[in-house]
Amino acid sequence: MTTEGVEAVFLETHNWGKAAKFFQGLGYELEFATDHNSGQLRNGDGPYLFIAEVPRDKTPEMRLVLKVPDADTFEPAPGVEVITPFRDTHFGTREMTVRDPDGRMWSLQAPARR
Repeated sequence: MTTEGVEAVFLETHNWGKAAKFFQGLGYELEFATDHNSGQLRNGDGPYLFIAEVPRDKTPEMRLVLKVPDADTFEPAPGVEVITPFRDTHFGTREMTVRDPDGRMWSLQAPARR
């Protein structure tokens, strides 16, 4: 089984409120906000944007999240370096991390087990 395109963009920021307003100014709508300075926005049917505030001493990062329909049947091809295998997340999905040949980290996200 293969990935099915981009599921989301995970974006870290030093100011959740300013970042959310910026993307709302670009046409994104807030789907939900958490009580720990993060939230999810969407613009149409495309990938969602999840923004999380990080401390000032951490450099904000951005990561693309690729969609996997079923973690139990997904098998990475030879040569794909798995950093962390699929595991349950606190936000109700399963996530795997892989590294590409240039050292970039990619998240693969699948629905939670039923």
